[in-house]
Amino acid sequence: MPLRTDFLVLGSGVAGLSFALRAARHGHVTVATKRAAEESATNWAQGGVAAVLDPGDSYEKHAADTHAAGAGLCRPEAVDLCVRRGPEVLRWLIDLGAQFSSKRSGELDLGREGGHSERRVAHAGDVTGAEIERALLEAVAAEPNIELLPWHMGVDLITHGRLGKPDECVGAYILDEESGEVHTCLARATILATGGAGKVYLYTSNPDVATGDGVAMAYRAGAEVANMEFFQFHPTVLYEPRAKSFLISEALRGEGAVLRLPNGEAFMERHHPMGDLAPRDVVARAIDYEMKRSGYEYVWLDITERPASFVRERFPTILSTCARYGIDITTTPIPVVPAAHYMCGGVSSDLWGRTSLPGLWVVGEAACTGLHGANRLASNSLLEGLVFGERAATKLESQIKALRERPWPDVKGWETGSACPSDEAVIVTQNWDEIRRLMWNYVGIVRSDSRLRRAARRVALLEEEIHEYYWKHLVTRDLLELRNIQTVAELIIASAASRRESRGLHFTMDHQVTRPELARDTVAKRGVPPHLRGA
Repeated sequence: MPLRTDFLVLGSGVAGLSFALRAARHGHVTVATKRAAEESATNWAQGGVAAVLDPGDSYEKHAADTHAAGAGLCRPEAVDLCVRRGPEVLRWLIDLGAQFSSKRSGELDLGREGGHSERRVAHAGDVTGAEIERALLEAVAAEPNIELLPWHMGVDLITHGRLGKPDECVGAYILDEESGEVHTCLARATILATGGAGKVYLYTSNPDVATGDGVAMAYRAGAEVANMEFFQFHPTVLYEPRAKSFLISEALRGEGAVLRLPNGEAFMERHHPMGDLAPRDVVARAIDYEMKRSGYEYVWLDITERPASFVRERFPTILSTCARYGIDITTTPIPVVPAAHYMCGGVSSDLWGRTSLPGLWVVGEAACTGLHGANRLASNSLLEGLVFGERAATKLESQIKALRERPWPDVKGWETGSACPSDEAVIVTQNWDEIRRLMWNYVGIVRSDSRLRRAARRVALLEEEIHEYYWKHLVTRDLLELRNIQTVAELIIASAASRRESRGLHFTMDHQVTRPELARDTVAKRGVPPHLRGA
């Protein structure tokens, strides 16, 4: 007997949980998450929530900064929606119990990050994501209409046609990682909140769960995916193998930290008029260029000119983490390198979180709403998750009564056929490593036509190997994640190859000019190669 629920949410970050809390007022919500619920990219976020709160700031300024970072591809309606809803969704979080850093006067202590013209980033020290996740999970625990399923991973979406109509999503097959069973879960609405795909690259600031599951599942089910060539690399991740790519928040540069070569030379002024406060894509490319030009393995991020007392109070987590590796950031610059950080593309979404596949919704990093365009402005991601979690719940409130009146579809349960347990897990490990390394070397911060062709050939061969292995063996999380990162890698490569210009996060040596006539989204659907919409 399949599991049945009003709302099936895959993922437990800020977008999924904010949706769940709002939707629980109107129906039963099942939240499936791959690991413990708190192990999401949200929990790792250091920066904050961008919102217009200061009298000297304005919605127009926030929108202008967002558009400037997005390099001509931001959707104006999505930008306007998010910047105007920012203060309200932030207040909702505070009312929920999230505690943000405040001044002695009681006002929020607003930070400034790269690409922002004003101080507008509400933060909780340098552990904002963890504080938001804490507040959301406590609220979820107190909500009887929400069922949380940790250690459950989506395998594939379930699609079904009714009376000759096109397919619609009616739920998902979900792997119970502890028992190894795959459950059939039917839902009136299925919400992808699976986060990003940083693990498709060798070096990433993302947690291990970020394997692009939502994008891969949606693509396989026939939903449209957009702008996958725009993958943001965070400029400053701690250069220390033992730290497992610990992110050094952009807020340090917002508070005066300076990027320097190991010889002490500051270099950002020669790359952008905003210097160290330039948008992330510019900073990441500048660091990549300087490292390759000089042969350095890292650069310095230097905040030693600020008072030690300020650094200790503003960045306690970064200070303590660096101290574990012998770095006192109050007196010594921090060695940093870029790493894959944020997926600006994703499953195409309208302004309510609806995808092109009826019954399927998407919120958070897995979505392409148009807010980020070709490059995300710092701290707009938590904002987007909160706004679109609210929007999707609001729209479904008006639809759930009619959806409940429809009979449940008759769908098949999960079938294992002749599949057997694997005794060659090394194949999964090898393919996983190969995909991540070729993506880093060929489809990273700087690209070229020849690198993309090499990557496409190799990923196509790996797809054949993974497909063969998948159908012979019982599914495990490692195997599912391998299949998903291969799909995401294929989408990134093909999307990058289809854009014959450099724009935002996509920089190619063979097409370095930004062409105004190509200011269009790259769209892909199963069976249709990625192409610029309308081109």
